[in-house]
Amino acid sequence: MEKEKPILLSGIKPTGTPHIGNYFGAIKQLVEFQTLGSHQCYIMVADYHALNFVQNAGDMRDLTRELVLTYMAAGLNPEKVVLFKQSDVPAHTELAWIFDTITTMPYLMRAHAYKDAEAKNKEISVGTFNYPMLMAADILLYDTARVPVGQDQKQHIEYARDTAEKFNRIFGEVFTLPEEHIVPEVAIVPGIDGQKMSKSYNNTIPLFATRHEIEELVMSIVTDSSGDRPENVYAIHKLVKSERELEPLYEEHKGKYKALKEALIEDLDAFIAPMRERYHDLNADPRAVTDALEAGGHQARERANRKIEEVRRAIGVS
Repeated sequence: MEKEKPILLSGIKPTGTPHIGNYFGAIKQLVEFQTLGSHQCYIMVADYHALNFVQNAGDMRDLTRELVLTYMAAGLNPEKVVLFKQSDVPAHTELAWIFDTITTMPYLMRAHAYKDAEAKNKEISVGTFNYPMLMAADILLYDTARVPVGQDQKQHIEYARDTAEKFNRIFGEVFTLPEEHIVPEVAIVPGIDGQKMSKSYNNTIPLFATRHEIEELVMSIVTDSSGDRPENVYAIHKLVKSERELEPLYEEHKGKYKALKEALIEDLDAFIAPMRERYHDLNADPRAVTDALEAGGHQARERANRKIEEVRRAIGVS
């Protein structure tokens, strides 16, 4: 009997228009893992996590559909990966509650999102405070071996590992300890203002941007006129071309920021255009998203249900 491949799990919240930061920070690695075939890939639309931010049913449906289309247009094949919605697998929230019972409030108060919200004097929902436990459930429910994350998300994996160790110590060996997978050179993708590319900073380049949008956004990239090379332009440029390819271009156009931005426009558009076309083709198919999610949801539930039954036996409720 063929040995089962280790599980790789990744999830993105459907909270806005996908941008190139999402692609280079996460989706590109998933497509590479799919091609490599070394792991069984579970790709999750984290809609229950998104509920902390999106509280309109129509918006949630639209954003979820857009994210699934994005995954597929970027190269993920629902026949090769398990593409599913978090909300289609009830075991996620059940396991999160079980983890709540062995987790202390001071421990959760160390989470970056909580500390950030507290520092900004925001009103903090229970969902925001507790999200590390739902994330731990997401990861541990599938005996996940590897989780691709950005450098700034490494804490999520630490929470999952801590929780698995604590549960195993109390109830017996049930959970596998996951490892993070970080690609250092794209751990943080820069936005057009030089900060991390993020919807919350309004500094993104949409993944399926039109040529006109690319032109406008690239021309608005913040530059420092003190050097020969516009670093923010270069940081984005080297995502789509190698530094070896860029070296003669930037040498030839030292200090000519407009020419370098125009070169970035050409290269970004050449990179985005094929995905943009696939996105439009998939969007025209009314069954593309529903078929993918139905098949993926069935597979994810099967595996999750086996694990949650093991958990129930361990805690004595089965």
